[in-house]
Amino acid sequence: MADSANSKNYGVPIYGAGWVPPSALKSAVEPPPADDEKDDGDKSSPGSYVVLSGGGGEGNSGIRNALIVAQFDFDSNVLSDEPVAWLGTGGDLPYRMAVHPGGEGLICSLPKNCRWFDWDFQRAENRSLGLISSERVLEPLQDIGQQLALTFNNEGSLLAVGGEDGKLRVYKWPSMENILDQDNAHASVKDLDFSPDGKFLASVGSGPCRIWDVSKSTSVASLKKENDEIFGSCKFSPINDENQVLYIITMRDQGGSVSKWSTTSWKRIKSKHVVRDPICAFNVSANGKLLAVGTIEGDVLIVSSNNFQVHNVVKKAHLGLVTTLKFSEDSRALLSASMDSRVRVTIMKEEKKSGVSLWIVILVLLIAIAVFYAASNGILPVELNSIFN
Repeated sequence: MADSANSKNYGVPIYGAGWVPPSALKSAVEPPPADDEKDDGDKSSPGSYVVLSGGGGEGNSGIRNALIVAQFDFDSNVLSDEPVAWLGTGGDLPYRMAVHPGGEGLICSLPKNCRWFDWDFQRAENRSLGLISSERVLEPLQDIGQQLALTFNNEGSLLAVGGEDGKLRVYKWPSMENILDQDNAHASVKDLDFSPDGKFLASVGSGPCRIWDVSKSTSVASLKKENDEIFGSCKFSPINDENQVLYIITMRDQGGSVSKWSTTSWKRIKSKHVVRDPICAFNVSANGKLLAVGTIEGDVLIVSSNNFQVHNVVKKAHLGLVTTLKFSEDSRALLSASMDSRVRVTIMKEEKKSGVSLWIVILVLLIAIAVFYAASNGILPVELNSIFN
């Protein structure tokens, strides 16, 4: 698969990905204004950056383990041909990652522990963005084994990690005070997500999806599977400022489905089969309008959260299974990555409205009424009057 403007091969299998928060870029990538420079409110954007984690793992595969930073230009829909920064991690494969929503940096899971990385802002001519391994050591996350899921809440005040051993931990950030420590939450934790208000944490592994009340540090619900379902991923999403729902990816022999759950009754609202292939990656846009699923065949589908209709399918977006999907903070674009070493950014297209506009229908009706009234009163031109009489 040849490179295209919005799809590039960076040479290593990718397992984790994220967007660098605009808050970090605005304060650090843009140069400070000169004393005589006035803020005219018309400065160009510093651009958007994505961060990636992956590699060949342990052994002598010849593929390095690294964290990679690339730049994306929304105006031209172009990913940088080469990474703007590359930070090797030696023999440790950087697997899953979580970017701090406040722009502080990111946390990445390695085979035996989790490590914190800081942004490295270069104020050179190109004002590029990089990463450096932080001197800060996350003591509670040392020697805990491979963590398969990492996530911050929306405010960046809580961090949840889920391990290959099935253990679930939640910490206050940045103090790393432990507020939830649950052995055997699942046989192995596959996915974690905080609700938009930060009150609940959903965890998926083998068996049911479990819901945790963060403030009480206890499980409050267990969402059961139907028949031969297997739960894959979970993501909360707001419906509006006051309501929120939970989406869970389910798999059966016939393929992948999306299910929607109430966050008050914890009952299943509806489910719909969306693809014949197994789903291996899932994400929800920040505005709650779109769902994205990635398959083991490398396809990426964009689904409406309202009716679960598939709006767009990017066939063979990747040659290998899709490992991660992340919507941009403004919901304008979807970042996808794969074990085929390829990274892609897909711009979201506005949904085309079918049918005739209601205003056009109203206008036509008004014109028809006016013409009929004029014909009835004999005030139409002779040529038109003969048509209506």
